Amino acid sequence: MLTDRKICEDDIRALYELLVSVSSVEDCRALFEDLCTIKEVEQMSQRVKAAKLLLEGKTYTQVMEQTEISSATLSRVSRCVQYGSGYTRFLNK
Repeated sequence: MLTDRKICEDDIRALYELLVSVSSVEDCRALFEDLCTIKEVEQMSQRVKAAKLLLEGKTYTQVMEQTEISSATLSRVSRCVQYGSGYTRFLNK
């Protein structure tokens, strides 16, 4: 019998596979409209914007002035920019 953890990991992998199968911005928009609330999409877009600003060398204060992101979320985004692999790999293209 599969554990709950294994089922969750399989479901998450299926989500990632679905995302990489999307081939256009229009299809991506349609998928996100089905998967997420408008607020969730807005929050994710603010995280991406905050990461871009941090990568440009903006300060926390400047980022918070230009986004609606909380200081706690900005701190998490900052850690991901510094130590993660996603933002720097995809935003520096």
